Amino acid sequence: MKTYLLPPLLLLLIAACQPEPATDKAAEVVNQAIEVHGGDAFEENAKLAFEFRDRTYMYQRNGGTFEYRRIFTDSTGEAITDILNNSGFVRLVNGDTVQLAEERQQAYSSSVNSVIYFALLPYRLNDAAVQKEYLGQVEIEGEPYDKVKVTFAEEGGGEDHEDTFVYWFHANEHTLDYLAYQFHTDGGGYRFRKAYNPRQTGGILWLDYINYKPEVSKLAVEEMDSLFAIGKLEELSRIELENIRVIE
Repeated sequence: MKTYLLPPLLLLLIAACQPEPATDKAAEVVNQAIEVHGGDAFEENAKLAFEFRDRTYMYQRNGGTFEYRRIFTDSTGEAITDILNNSGFVRLVNGDTVQLAEERQQAYSSSVNSVIYFALLPYRLNDAAVQKEYLGQVEIEGEPYDKVKVTFAEEGGGEDHEDTFVYWFHANEHTLDYLAYQFHTDGGGYRFRKAYNPRQTGGILWLDYINYKPEVSKLAVEEMDSLFAIGKLEELSRIELENIRVIE
């Protein structure tokens, strides 16, 4: 058997033609989207606030520390402030700290984190626990999209680290226009969201979403765009952020 050695130039050409690793492509797509949606503004505007379903949410970061707040008046007229930070979760009722069962703490903490997580997308997609996979390019409503799957490492991934997300970023504009996820709390399920009403505040591109659920119960979250294309998703709600502001 003869052994043939390829010329160095040909080796270089072959290497240059190799497809880009999926993980590298996923990181590239996400980084482009973060830049388009605000880039450094996510860090520079360290204090942000908005209203969602009659509740005020506040986001504050300072280097490695963070604090999220949810402020509202409950049905009995009591003033509630939920605080989630590096130290954990605390609920204040009329300014006084109240003791909560661990299950309640986890539920309230997850609720506060979830709203702010979605509001600040795609910024959080570079968190240390995020694991990204490029699924290729697809077409939705006549436009090209880069499809990225996200899972989470158990360490640092939070209570919902088993959830799976898929994001569709416009291949030319690099905007996050669609997302889907599979969740396991409250019996589990699937959701698909279509972004609308993009607007700039504080240098950040903010989005509202139409929230859909599938008509079928057994599927892969990666298939949600196909169900959307054939009209097999039912509108469930609207995710609308109001009174967005940067706090000096």
